[in-house]
Amino acid sequence: MAGKFIVFEGIDGTGKTTQLQCVANVLRKKGYSVYTTAEPTGTATGKLLRAFLGGKERSTPWAAASLFLADRINHNTDPEDGIIKHLSDGDIVLCDRYYYSTFAYQGTDTDLQWISDSHFNCPEVTKPDACVFLTMDIEKCLARIHANRDASAVEIFENTDSLTRIKSRFADVFDMLKDRDTIISVDADGTIEEVTDRIMAALTPILED
Repeated sequence: MAGKFIVFEGIDGTGKTTQLQCVANVLRKKGYSVYTTAEPTGTATGKLLRAFLGGKERSTPWAAASLFLADRINHNTDPEDGIIKHLSDGDIVLCDRYYYSTFAYQGTDTDLQWISDSHFNCPEVTKPDACVFLTMDIEKCLARIHANRDASAVEIFENTDSLTRIKSRFADVFDMLKDRDTIISVDADGTIEEVTDRIMAALTPILED
């Protein structure tokens, strides 16, 4: 039986990484086989992308978008730990960021149509069964970021102007994909347990389908 592919998205500070792990724990307790992963990956391409996002390496938005696509193809097709392999094994794959982030972040400074076409025309980029998009006030997101990290770990997009622009871009991306992808918007303002319950309530019909 084929598995399910669920992506967690949100602007920085919404708690998507925490919620992904919480949902994984709930699903495992329910008896599901769960594989958790994230983008950028830990491969050479992913490490280069992380260096760019951290401001340690220079790149252009166009080059970064191309690197994200290459990293994503490798992420899907790795014969041992790729998304496609785990789905064929019947696992529920939970991924922290996917092409939605590339469309919103790099699509802001390049051409969204070019980026989306390059993904959707590639047979080795798997379409998710659902995308969980966590939403929260931008100032609360920034407060979380600065409370949980030292200044050297803050990435180039983690400021009010950038997050405002990216949040708006996510809205544009989801409007573009409304007839193609399943997007679930979840309020991330609340306790960890409250948000996890909201996500599980939304995901249960998809997982049981």
